Amino acid sequence: MTVNLIKVAVGIESLEHLAKVQKSRRQGGAKAVLHYTRHMPKRAEELLDGGSMYWIVKGFIAVRQNLVGFDTVHFEDEGTYCAIKMERVLVPVEPQPRRAHQGWRYFDGADAPRDLKAGSKAANAMPASLMAELKQLGLL
Repeated sequence: MTVNLIKVAVGIESLEHLAKVQKSRRQGGAKAVLHYTRHMPKRAEELLDGGSMYWIVKGFIAVRQNLVGFDTVHFEDEGTYCAIKMERVLVPVEPQPRRAHQGWRYFDGADAPRDLKAGSKAANAMPASLMAELKQLGLL
């Protein structure tokens, strides 16, 4: 069974905003996006066997990125961190309500929302925020 990570995208308003923020933080022609966290996941090997980082945006799981690696990084004034490496591609998923939490959590593949296929009626019919609101109201 696939193991994933889930994390709140603090301060992020939309998928477009997340893409813009991640692009601004990439250095050079980096092929991966880095996210720094204090602790290295103990289940790193399982996570790299097809796992993704699922991002919670405005109270809904909205997007995922495939995990590609973990590194230990030392910052002179901050100490040691774990750099979570993810593919640059943001894959929208069916919005699923999720409460906020601190840090990241393990997230079972069986609980993960399905990807929204590019060009699908659901992906193109309405903005993700509207789709999420309708789903929360039980109308989707």
